[in-house]
Amino acid sequence: MPHPIHDFNRQIIEEFRANHGRVGGPFEGGRLILLTTTGARTGTPHTTPVGYLPDGGDRILVIASAGGSPRHPDWYRNLVAHPQVTVESGVFTYEANAVALAGEERDQAFARAVEADRGWAAYQEKTDRAIPVVALHEISRPGPPNINASSPGEAIKLVHDAFRRELTLIRQEMAAYEKGGSTLGAQLRVNCLTFCQGLHNHHTGEDLAMFPFLADRHPGTLPVLDRLRAEHERIAALVEKLRAALTDPDPASVRTEVDRLTTELEAHLSYEEEQLIPLLTGA
Repeated sequence: MPHPIHDFNRQIIEEFRANHGRVGGPFEGGRLILLTTTGARTGTPHTTPVGYLPDGGDRILVIASAGGSPRHPDWYRNLVAHPQVTVESGVFTYEANAVALAGEERDQAFARAVEADRGWAAYQEKTDRAIPVVALHEISRPGPPNINASSPGEAIKLVHDAFRRELTLIRQEMAAYEKGGSTLGAQLRVNCLTFCQGLHNHHTGEDLAMFPFLADRHPGTLPVLDRLRAEHERIAALVEKLRAALTDPDPASVRTEVDRLTTELEAHLSYEEEQLIPLLTGA
C-alpha cells in the first residue's frame, strides 16, 4: 500500500522539477530545495523536498525537524552516513558536502531560524532531541554551473526569475518585521546579504564570460552590452548602499534601499531579457 508521505513528496518533487522550483500547497512562496541523499543502509539515492535558509557564501542551511518527531528524519541519518549530497534549487543542480553544525554555531543558526519563523521553536518543544541544523557546502567544480535549461536564453530567464522570487520573499519578510517591531531579524539580514552576493556573482560572470562571447559573435550588440555593463555598475552601487544600511539596520533605511534596488534591478533584467534572450536561445 503506498505511503501517504512518500506520495506527497513524489508529487512535490514532480511539481518542483516541472516548474523550476515553483510549487503550490504548503511550500508555496517558501524557500525549497530537493535534497538527494544516499541511503545509510541501502546505498540507494533518496530525494526529499526540504526547506532551507540562506547563509551567505557557498552554503545553505537545512533543519532536520521532522515536524518535532522524536526521531531524526531519514534524510538526516543518510547524510550523516554519506555526507556528499545533491542539491536541486529549481534552477541549479550541484553537489554539496553536508556538515551538521555543533555547539554555539548550531544554536545561533537555530535561533535565527526561530526569529524568522516561530514554527521551528514549536517543533523543538515537541521533542527531547536537539533538532539538528545542517550546512550544505557547495562543491566547486570547474566550468559553468549546471543550470536546468535547454538553452542559454532559457538559462538567463530562469536565473533572473530566481532573483525576482528571492527579492519578493525578502520584501515580504521585511513587511512582516515592520509590522512586528522596530528592528530587523538576524536571518533577514543574512537573506539580504546572501542575495547581494549572489547578484554580484551573477553580474561578474556576465561581464567576464557571456558579454565577451556575445560581443565576439554579434558585434552589433556592443551598444546593448555597454548599457548593461553600466547598469551593472549602478546596481553594484545600490547593493553597497544596502550592505551599508544592514550594518546598523533601521527598517525604514533598509526598506528604502531594497525598494531602490528592486526598481533598478527589474528594469535591468527586463531589458537584458528583451535584448539577449533572442540571441542566446539559438546559441
